[in-house]
Amino acid sequence: MTDAQDTAADSSLRTTGGTPPDDAGSSVMGAPTPLLEPREGIPPVIADQTALDRVIAAFAAGTGPVAVDAERASGYRYGQRAYLVQLRREGAGTALIDPVACPDLSGLGEALSGVEWVLHAATQDLPCLREIGMVPSRLFDTELAGRLAGFPRVGLGAMVEGVLGFVLEKGHSAVDWSTRPLPEPWLRYAALDVELLVDLRDALEKELDRQGKLEWALQEFDAIASAPPAEPRKDPWRRTSGMHKVRRRRQLAVVRELWQTRDRIAQRRDVSPGKVLSDTAIVEAALALPGNVHVLAGLNGFGHRMGRRQLEQWQAAVDRAKALPDSALPQPGQPVTGPPPPRAWADKDPAAAARLSAARAGVTALAERLAMPQENVISPDTVRRICWEPPRSPDEESVGAALAGYGARPWQIELVTPVLVDALSARP
Repeated sequence: MTDAQDTAADSSLRTTGGTPPDDAGSSVMGAPTPLLEPREGIPPVIADQTALDRVIAAFAAGTGPVAVDAERASGYRYGQRAYLVQLRREGAGTALIDPVACPDLSGLGEALSGVEWVLHAATQDLPCLREIGMVPSRLFDTELAGRLAGFPRVGLGAMVEGVLGFVLEKGHSAVDWSTRPLPEPWLRYAALDVELLVDLRDALEKELDRQGKLEWALQEFDAIASAPPAEPRKDPWRRTSGMHKVRRRRQLAVVRELWQTRDRIAQRRDVSPGKVLSDTAIVEAALALPGNVHVLAGLNGFGHRMGRRQLEQWQAAVDRAKALPDSALPQPGQPVTGPPPPRAWADKDPAAAARLSAARAGVTALAERLAMPQENVISPDTVRRICWEPPRSPDEESVGAALAGYGARPWQIELVTPVLVDALSARP
């Protein structure tokens, strides 16, 4: 094959979805080219048990890691359930599964037990996958791998372009994936999201190994795969945007009542809570404490498009909060389970403030040397906790044990312990 033919063939592979060149992970020749079509075309959406059984058999017989992705309808529907699941594995091709029509994918999860799952930003997709019976025992997170390897941009599109030399179209990332039937351009986008995920995984594994970080990454992946489901957040209404303006307990009670009323309505209607009532409107009502629907209707977020019945519904929530006895009003702050905000340390405990300053400087220097984000070197919360309540004997053994107690991985303990031992000896 001549050089010209080789160049033309490579271009054809890139634009039609063929296998990328072997050296794509090390260098990208020329401008990146859009990846336009999945290599076997857009597969049909799996929406019945018979078709699902065929997919399960095909993926069980496949080889190597399996690329997995999920699409949610954030901003459109209540909760974070999956509305499309995409998979790709050598020997099985690509599958697009409708988890609304096939809500139990535990059979697929069992068929892939022991297989390494490749996901991008795994912690975002694992909760919705768990809900439909898909839980990996092993995984490789390409976003986290990119962070550990020091890539400045770790979105899937940026990683595929920078590492493999392909451009993924990202125009449908924020669409309403609960739409049925799903438009063909959306399905093409979804299939392409897993098209090169295993190729990206392989290239990143080589890069992490080259940098001496592969074992670190494997420990991180194991920690994600073995982590239990997250506990429900306590008092989620306190995360309402604009809460910093709300100071009085009676006003806090209005926020809580409106938030909880909105949440019940949103769940019943299966729509995003923000489409029922905005956070801005909740805070406005809490600050104004309106006495009737006429006053409420004049507030920001309760405009002329809102009907009388809706206004009465929200006013009733305000009235319930206003009628609460003082003993039932929420406290102005959440219970503090950890150290106070660092800005208060200098006044409360100057020695702790000095330790924290030294620890932060040491972790920053370590992160720069390792070419990775500080929060991936060690959790900032872990650093704060150890600096606020250090071990009685701040030697390497006790500091290492403290780090382990806060969930740090062995590689983090090895690297960070000397930094914290030095910091804990700092004087104000």
